[in-house]
Amino acid sequence: MSSAYERELKGILGGDADVIGKAARTFPTSEQTGYRAAVERPFLVVRGAGSLGVDLVALRGDVSFPIEVKSASRDVIHFSDASGANHAQAEAMRKECARASVIPLYAYRLKGVRGGDPWRVFTLPTEGLPPRLSVLYDRLPKVAVSPGGFYVLRWSEGLSLSRFLDYLCR
Repeated sequence: MSSAYERELKGILGGDADVIGKAARTFPTSEQTGYRAAVERPFLVVRGAGSLGVDLVALRGDVSFPIEVKSASRDVIHFSDASGANHAQAEAMRKECARASVIPLYAYRLKGVRGGDPWRVFTLPTEGLPPRLSVLYDRLPKVAVSPGGFYVLRWSEGLSLSRFLDYLCR
């Protein structure tokens, strides 16, 4: 994962007006509102250490998320690589989040998107969430599973970051 995209997402979620202005300048007004809402209700965002297994952790009084950041120039990411590392990492994240009753997030940045939100948000299948978080969890698209049992991120099936932030910050 490119640290440039991690920094971009960290700035957006953290409500950094400069980062948001730069990221959303070519968006339609309807997509800008979600990003700008993060200025008023920002998260404290910290970069995860290598052993943590996630790229970012977003914290706020009402909700917190561990976030794995992915980027690609193609609109589908298969977790079935030869080593199985991406799938194993996702399974470990899913299990740890279930133990802690938090929603795991994947943030997928499609490279080369112009004139709209390049970010999509997904969650992994999770059980045992408290009712308050279950409402949010049910609204989030789930990471797909291939016929072979591996996770697949399809950018077109995700929730735009602007809509996610509009829901969380308004």
